[in-house]
Amino acid sequence: MPVQIELVPPSVALRGEIIDCLADFAGTPSDGSSISDPTRPPLADEDWSEFVTQRLAEEDPSTELAEGWVHCTSRWIREQGSGQVLGFLAVRHRLTPFLLEVGGHIGYSVRPSARRRGVATAALAQGLEIAAGLAIDPVLITCDTDNTASRRTIESAGGVLEDIREGKRRYWIGEGERPAAQ
Repeated sequence: MPVQIELVPPSVALRGEIIDCLADFAGTPSDGSSISDPTRPPLADEDWSEFVTQRLAEEDPSTELAEGWVHCTSRWIREQGSGQVLGFLAVRHRLTPFLLEVGGHIGYSVRPSARRRGVATAALAQGLEIAAGLAIDPVLITCDTDNTASRRTIESAGGVLEDIREGKRRYWIGEGERPAAQ
């Protein structure tokens, strides 16, 4: 039976669970986490608080962002019941030229020890609900060409392959007009 998950906003209180989750990634990329260098996550108390505050502020359309950044709804994937953090999901509110080419609207990752249990499928379904609430249609989702598990997850959610660019498979989900980068 697939694991039951919930998406929760970033929280200072979840620092210990995030440290445990990131240790499982062992310095490999954790897409959707907003951690730019997975070998050096912002885990010191002061850095952690700032990291969480920044993630929450990025959701607010009135927050002024640095050049090249877009508003983003960040969520942490937690197992219902245990509360263990299983991964990360980010819903980017619009596309920059980079996101249109290789990043997409939704990025996600599941910690290695929780893979093959339906976590990514459940998280993507909930991420698509968040995107719908933000009136994002269609949604662009990408994955590495060699990431068979992510490809299957996206395709099972209704993703239609448009093309492959820079080593990324680019899928669209939804019926709306495909946007240009903004």
